[in-house]
Amino acid sequence: MNKHKRVLLIILMLILLSVSIGYFTYRQLQSNSNDYIAQWFRDPQARPQLTTDRAAPCPDAPFLLPSSGFIGLLWRDPARPYNLLRRHTGIDIFGDGATGEVPVVAAYEGYLTRMDDWRSTVIIRHDDPLQPGRTIWTYYTHMADRSGERSFVAEAFPPGTHEVFVEQGTLLGYQGTFSGSGPPVGLHVHMSIVTSDEDGTFKNEAVLDNTLDPSPYFGLSLNIDDDPARPIRCS
Repeated sequence: MNKHKRVLLIILMLILLSVSIGYFTYRQLQSNSNDYIAQWFRDPQARPQLTTDRAAPCPDAPFLLPSSGFIGLLWRDPARPYNLLRRHTGIDIFGDGATGEVPVVAAYEGYLTRMDDWRSTVIIRHDDPLQPGRTIWTYYTHMADRSGERSFVAEAFPPGTHEVFVEQGTLLGYQGTFSGSGPPVGLHVHMSIVTSDEDGTFKNEAVLDNTLDPSPYFGLSLNIDDDPARPIRCS
């Protein structure tokens, strides 16, 4: 075998190795959360063992988990319907109950807004308890039925609500199945921590770089990069 062929063979082997490593890494990242979510829906008897309760904040953590249930998708999670290039921007909590019956509450005190066209969503402005003087927002969505025609946001917060003060633990609404134009998903609430723009308004929650790792706020391991055991408990 001449030198040229050996170089070409080495290049092909390196490409094959890179593709193989990438594929198995991708499969590992893709499968973890989705396997747990599948178990949650496939085997209701296993749900108590997968549930994280929202009864009280974890020790030394400021935020209260907004709903009880299985914390299925985590921050930066690439599991379906996300991927390695478009990761999940918050946490998804899957409730054990009927649509419109599993409560969702405010993670921390602040000022709540619901835009005129928000069917299933509210956002709360906070003075960051971990970095006083910085404004952050907590964003809650999917609080409507599959069609979006029936909202499960609490009646106290109709569309057009602006800067209404709420205490930690205030009822915001109930978990639903609305996903807009996205693929259908089971009963859950999505919650993320969003940073502020220069003018003090909230940034686009759908962009990962506009959100914060929720782990230190909840005292829970909520970053997929940490590969936390399920169910997730106080640190």
